[in-house]
Amino acid sequence: MLLPIRLIPLHPVSVELIGSLIRPLRSMFLTDVSVEPIMDSIVDKVLDESRGQYNSTEIIVELLRCYPLANAKIAGITSVDLFVPVLTYVFGEAQLDGPACVVSTFRLDDTIYGLAPDPASFFERTLKETVHELGHTYGLLHCRNFNCAMHTSTTAEDIDLKAATLCDDCMEKLGM
Repeated sequence: MLLPIRLIPLHPVSVELIGSLIRPLRSMFLTDVSVEPIMDSIVDKVLDESRGQYNSTEIIVELLRCYPLANAKIAGITSVDLFVPVLTYVFGEAQLDGPACVVSTFRLDDTIYGLAPDPASFFERTLKETVHELGHTYGLLHCRNFNCAMHTSTTAEDIDLKAATLCDDCMEKLGM
């Protein structure tokens, strides 16, 4: 059995959205999934004012500082715009085969592209990216299967093309 998953709402974020991830994540990874209380202070510490974005690597460092002995996979979820220094933005970041990851819903929302809100698409994108980043924490690399959640995505449209599930090869690598 895989280590349990603890979802950490990082303000600002919809706690209801995070709660709706529990059932599909439990079904995907066949492990316990829980939601922790919302954390208010982490993202404020990692704002890069020159970019107007938040450093995803530093969020992971803060999550590990707050949950040092979690004996679980820690997934921080926020709605702020994330970056790593070598990229313009990221949807998320994870420690490969490590305990923590972070996912941003910021660029998953159609309204930032000038489109009408699409709650169903927003949820699906959030689920796909959460599965993707958690997959990395369980040791999965990017997958060549275009339909697999572990396939790399650089745009919201890329996310829309893949499934919210893992392919058979990735499931086998997880021992499932």
